[in-house]
Amino acid sequence: MRFGGKRALVTGAGSGIGAAVARRLAGEGAAVVLADLQLEPVRELAAELGAEALELDVRDEAQVAAATAGLDVLVNVAGIGSTTTAPDTPLDVWEDVFAVNARGTFLCCKHAIPDMSTRGGGAIVNVASVAALVGLKRRAAYCASKGAVVSLTRALAVDHVSDGIRVNAVCPGTVDSPWVRRLVEDAGESLDELRARQPLGRLGTPEEVATAIAYLASDDAAFVTGTAFVIDGGLSAA
Repeated sequence: MRFGGKRALVTGAGSGIGAAVARRLAGEGAAVVLADLQLEPVRELAAELGAEALELDVRDEAQVAAATAGLDVLVNVAGIGSTTTAPDTPLDVWEDVFAVNARGTFLCCKHAIPDMSTRGGGAIVNVASVAALVGLKRRAAYCASKGAVVSLTRALAVDHVSDGIRVNAVCPGTVDSPWVRRLVEDAGESLDELRARQPLGRLGTPEEVATAIAYLASDDAAFVTGTAFVIDGGLSAA
C-alpha cells in the first residue's frame, strides 16, 4: 500500500494509460481523483474503484486550479495526437495538440506545485512519449509537443527539488489503447505496422506503463527526479 493516506489526481483517466494508472494507484491505497474531459467514462471507473470522478478540461486554467488543490501525487496523462507532416498540419491542429499536451501539463503542474510545497512535497509524473526522443513519421505536432513535456519536466525537477517535489516523465512507445487505435485508423495505418517497428515485436500495454508511473510516484523512487523513463519495446534503441 505505497500510496496509503495519499491523494492523487490522474488526468485523462477515462481509458487506456490513465485508467490503468487510476486502478494501480487506488489498488495501492491512494484516494484517487479521476479526471477527464468526458465525465461518463471516469464516473463508471470511479464507482468501481470507490474514487472521485471529475470533469476537467486541462486547457482551462480556472478548472485546473480548482482540481489540483491538496494533492500528494499528480499524474498528467491527458493528451491528443495528430498524424500529419509539418506542411500538412493546419495551424489550429498544431495549437490544439500543444494546448492539451504541453499547456495542459504546464497548467496542472503550475497549480499543483505551490500547494504540494506547503504540504511538505509530492510527486509528479508527466506522460510524454518516445516521440519526444525520436522522430516518428507523420507526427510533427505530436513529437514537438511531447518534446516540450520532457523539457518542462526537467526544468520543474531542478526548480522544485528543494520543495520536496520530484518531477519525472515516462516516454511510452506505442501502447495498445483505444486512443492509439483511433489514431491509427484515422491515419490509415495498421497495428501490425506499429508492432513491426518495435524490436520486441508487440505493442505495450497500459498496465505496463502504469507500473512504471506508480514506481516514479512512490517513495521507492525517492532518489529519482528529472528523468524521462522510456518504455518503448526497444524502439528508441534500434
